[in-house]
Amino acid sequence: MRKIILFDLDGTLIESGEGIINSLHYAIEKMGLPEQTSEDLRVLIGPPLLEQFMSYFDLTKEEAKKVVIFYHERYHPVGLYEGKPYQGIEHMLKELSEKGYILGVASSKPQHLVEEILQHVNYTHYFTLIVGSGEGDIRNTKRAVIKEALREVSFDEKSDNVWMIGDKEHDVLGAREVGVLCVSVLYGYGTKEEIESVSPLVIVQTVEKLHQLLLTF
Repeated sequence: MRKIILFDLDGTLIESGEGIINSLHYAIEKMGLPEQTSEDLRVLIGPPLLEQFMSYFDLTKEEAKKVVIFYHERYHPVGLYEGKPYQGIEHMLKELSEKGYILGVASSKPQHLVEEILQHVNYTHYFTLIVGSGEGDIRNTKRAVIKEALREVSFDEKSDNVWMIGDKEHDVLGAREVGVLCVSVLYGYGTKEEIESVSPLVIVQTVEKLHQLLLTF
């Protein structure tokens, strides 16, 4: 029976905070929004940026779209390449692949950026499927991204044969809405309080602990 493991990207596979936060500072300054500390901005890493900007800065959808455009002015040419895989991730992916697990990426980041990052770190060959958000309102929620990932592998088995791995509450909630289980990691950008509040299947502290857990799946 197939075992499918879907990974979030930022804060789960890739330590992407430096590039994202630098690009957030750039966008905030260009938009004339109140200055924020880098620590404050960590909360914006992971979930879709449009809704994050609307909520965090109390912006209209049109205003938030402008901030997203400014963000990508820096992120795509520069910030994207400032991230790096967490130590131990490649060893984990290699062993899981060799043992026959079906691996995928399910990220709220735009699809073309997800693909570009994975190509940059030479991880593409580990994954059977790579799914990100689409243009406009296409796959603009974690639920929609996970649902599309399962569609691409023609998933028609029991939900406990799929695990979603992520570092934020929206990974847990999106997985739950689709009917699959979520394992949360604490080495990423979500806080312990945030993750515990949504009760994932398991919470792990490190990549090593995640690796050990997934081998039991």
